[in-house]
Amino acid sequence: MSSSDLHLPVPGHPIAAIATPVGVGALAIVRISGAGVLAVADQVFRKAHGDGKLADAAGYTAHFGRLHDGEEMVDEVIALVFRSPRSFTSEEMVEFTCHGGPVVVGRVLRLMLDHGCRLAEPGEFTRRAFLNGRIDLLQAEAIGEMIHARTESAYRTAVSQMKGDLSKRLGELREQLIRSCALIELELDFGEEEVEFQSRAELTAQIEALQREVSQLIDSYQHGRLVSEGVSTVIAGKPNAGKSTLLNTLLGQERAIVSHMPGTTRDYIEECFIHDKTMFRLTDTAGLREAGEEIEHEGIRRSRMKMAEADLILYLFDLGAERLDDEIREIHELKAAHPEAKFLAIANKLDRADNADALIRAIAEGTGAEVIAISALKGDGIDALKQHMGALTKNLDKLHEASVLVTSLRHYEALRNASDALQNALELIAHESETELIAFELRSALNYVGEITGKVVNEEVLNTIFDRFCIGK
Repeated sequence: MSSSDLHLPVPGHPIAAIATPVGVGALAIVRISGAGVLAVADQVFRKAHGDGKLADAAGYTAHFGRLHDGEEMVDEVIALVFRSPRSFTSEEMVEFTCHGGPVVVGRVLRLMLDHGCRLAEPGEFTRRAFLNGRIDLLQAEAIGEMIHARTESAYRTAVSQMKGDLSKRLGELREQLIRSCALIELELDFGEEEVEFQSRAELTAQIEALQREVSQLIDSYQHGRLVSEGVSTVIAGKPNAGKSTLLNTLLGQERAIVSHMPGTTRDYIEECFIHDKTMFRLTDTAGLREAGEEIEHEGIRRSRMKMAEADLILYLFDLGAERLDDEIREIHELKAAHPEAKFLAIANKLDRADNADALIRAIAEGTGAEVIAISALKGDGIDALKQHMGALTKNLDKLHEASVLVTSLRHYEALRNASDALQNALELIAHESETELIAFELRSALNYVGEITGKVVNEEVLNTIFDRFCIGK
């Protein structure tokens, strides 16, 4: 299904929503969009100077006046007029900038609803912009990513995608696929005459070039995911190693309960902190030991599940522990079980160990792991720990500036599917298979690429994407 086949629940019906965060502030914005919104606005808006109507106003103009509910004044506002198709949604739009108190904003929104608008659904303004062809689906998603960006890198990546950098690259890829599809499908029209419009060697070279392009985008996802979601960092270790204290110290706040009682943390706790423009998603896990009860056993199972998904594992151990042999064995097991994750061994409670240097050296030699010594309680060594954590993403900004990044799992999966289809086409050509089969795989690859920008999309995908937006966007 193409984007032109889709339709809104009530096509063009005027919608209204608050476009700024709810709360007390100096100003707020209520926006309306759709067929007849200028007439709606003229029912309630009176210019402070002159008798002109907003319906007669040019686009990109601002008008000072008052909103009235009958004879009662609601607020003094500035009305910004946007004319179709040169608006965010490509429809007629008006944005009312009013005072920012929640009661005032609520009255302004209610005024719009009472005069013919309905409350917008989550993301409906952006959805209309996509359905009306002003932006593609990837750009629509990038708007949401930019709003929720928590680091400079994530913001810059979202801006790049919103500008259309990734869309342009995918568009070029799609055009190449269309050319390849066109030639081979043309052969199907002359099947009985066994005409070959392109040699199989030339077609193979083209598909291999497309495969390399797709592979580059797929490979960028690992970096793009770190930019968008942050570095998944799991704090692991035995009970009472100081994991919750370390989490609180890194966050700079008391987020996790700290107790001398073993097994206090029964489930994982997730929070984020930013160091040197990189966001780390910290997970404080249940202590690794033989569980004595069902709830603790489930907490340990979840801890190991989170470690399996981690980019970085911080294994914390107590320098004052009676048997460091157990820690050496645990470190070996964790490194072997999670070879893809970066690993840092952290020797905690440095302030309580008499022979700390010798113990740290023994751990490092016994495991081959890099060991960082800290006191999570006193904050000693925390800056050095952050520097080591930051080394994981030291080339991230450089790569971001040099290339287009794929940051969405949806895009990544579509590219993987496209890559598989191209590989199938190459294997079919190598085995001199029927032209129909080769054409099918190329068309599949074309459709998978089209899913990313919305050339090929369905209502379920759209609902999943736009449900994540706030109502006023």
